Parts: sequence; structure tokens; C-alpha cells
Amino acid sequence: MGEKALDVRDFADVTDYYTPVDTVFVRAHMGVPDLEPADELSDFDWSLSVEGLVENPFTISLADVLALPTRKFTAVHECFGNPFHPDVPTRAVANLEWEGTPLASLLDRAKPLASARHVWLEGADTGSFDGVDGLSYLKDLPLQTAMDDVFLAYGMNGEPLTVRHGYPLRAVVPRMFGTNSVKWLTRIVVSDERPDHMFTTRFYTRVFPGETVSVPVREVDVSSKILSPQDGGQLPDGRLELIGRAWSTSEVVLVEVGVDDGPWEAVVGLEPAGPDPAWQPFTVIRELAPGEHTLRIRATDRAGRVQPPPGLRNSIHEITVTVP
Repeated sequence: MGEKALDVRDFADVTDYYTPVDTVFVRAHMGVPDLEPADELSDFDWSLSVEGLVENPFTISLADVLALPTRKFTAVHECFGNPFHPDVPTRAVANLEWEGTPLASLLDRAKPLASARHVWLEGADTGSFDGVDGLSYLKDLPLQTAMDDVFLAYGMNGEPLTVRHGYPLRAVVPRMFGTNSVKWLTRIVVSDERPDHMFTTRFYTRVFPGETVSVPVREVDVSSKILSPQDGGQLPDGRLELIGRAWSTSEVVLVEVGVDDGPWEAVVGLEPAGPDPAWQPFTVIRELAPGEHTLRIRATDRAGRVQPPPGLRNSIHEITVTVP
């Protein structure tokens, strides 16, 4: 695949509202860094620097981060996919409760200069990727986005971050693909330009249909996924109870189901969006005749975006089931 996918699991059988931590996908292009927790915070050799075009550059310890005001929120966390095959659906997605503090509190303390336009987020994971040595994982965002949206998380689903999910501190950018939510965060740089880097301008860019200009992979697409039943599963009594999730940058207002060659039908059991950027559960109940059946799901969001047919990374999700 060209990337290291550690302990990755397809959790299509998990129907919890919050995705259990041990089933959440892990992407680490250069491996997981050695950041094992220490018994005492004072013994833990980690710090986060805030530097660049700021009046007050500084370095902060984990104890200082934990002393900042805390808040929690729930958000969808989705992998964009293999950077070598960006149009192949991955459907690796989770819904998680994050605990931490907004990045804005650190940027306010640093005081970006008037010329500042971008914020770079750098992780502790370093190594080689696609034949290039000496890399660190680096992403960037517009300064205003970083001030408004970026969250520094040290907790997930009520527990401290695990090492493989970014301990001790990671960025979380709601409504954006997980590639922007840098794990093992160690450095924040305020700049007047974007970095020319493997993971900012070479990989994780895309050209939208009908467009000609390549843009960074940021906002998530409108998507939906069937969690149950399993692809290839059997329904002994012919009763279908389809359970799925839908998500987007805005509220998903319509989910449709298609059975075999039949028309799209609106799903009645779609839950409305809440205040957090979480996924929206939906259910479909119906009877199926004996034989093999194809089930299709597609979502439409409030902006009018519709999941496309096969050929794009967020294409409609389709499975087959059999009624004996």
C-alpha cells in the first residue's frame, strides 16, 4: 500500500454510537514513535513548542497542557485513504469523544504577527516514506482555521490517548479528514506560507470533478456506511435490519437505500444531526425474498452534495446478503 497501517480493523460489525478505541483505525506512515507514558508527568520527556511568526514563542510541558481549560466534544474521524490510490474507497471511519483544549489558547498566548497566514503542525513520527529519508509528519492549515477549529486532544472516549492514537497530545480538526489531525504533536509553527513537504503538496492533494486546480485534502466528503449486516452475510428469516451511519461537513438530510435493481427509497430512520460534528445513525427494516440481494446506501447533505456512483473515494456503499 505504500503506507504502514498498524492494527487496522474493519469495524463494520460494531454498531456503537461511540467507536470502541481498540477498533479505531491507525495510520502511521513512518511508524509509531517511542513515547511510552511515564509514571510521573515530571519524568515524561515531551514538550510542545510554538514558534515562527509570533511575538512570544514558547515551549509547554504536558503538565501545563493538562492545566489548561478542558472541554469535550464528539466528532467523526475519517481516513482519507491510501495516498497512492486516493480514489479507492477506504471507509475507515470512527465516531469519538475527544477531550482536550482548543489550539486557540496557545496561539493567543504566542500572538501571531500580522504577516502570519498559516499554521504548521508537526508530529514526533519521523523516518522514510516513498524513498525519501529524514521526514517528519507535517500538515498545515490556514491560520483562521487553526484558531477556530483545531483542538488539542489528550483524551479519547473518556480515557487518556493510547500511544498508537497519538499520546500524549494530538491535533483534532473536526469536519476534516484524519490526515490533518496530526498525532504525537511536538511542534507548531506560525508562518506566512505553506510548507513544501511530502504530506502537504505532494501527497494528500486532489482535483475535484469539473475543476483543474489541485487543492489540499481537508474537508470530508458526504458519506455513509453500512455497519450491519456484513457483506456476504446471511439473513435466515429474510428480515433485513440494516444499521448504518452517515456524515458530512454539514447535516446529512437524506439517506436512501436501494435493493437490487429497485429505485432509491428515502430512509425514514435517519437521526437528525446534533450540536457536535458527529455521525448520524440510520436504520432500515424490511423483508427480503429468498436469494442473493444487493443493498446500496447513499447520503445527501444540506449543501446538496450526494454520494457519487463507483469511481470516487466516497462512492455509494454496497454489500450483498443472502436469504436461504
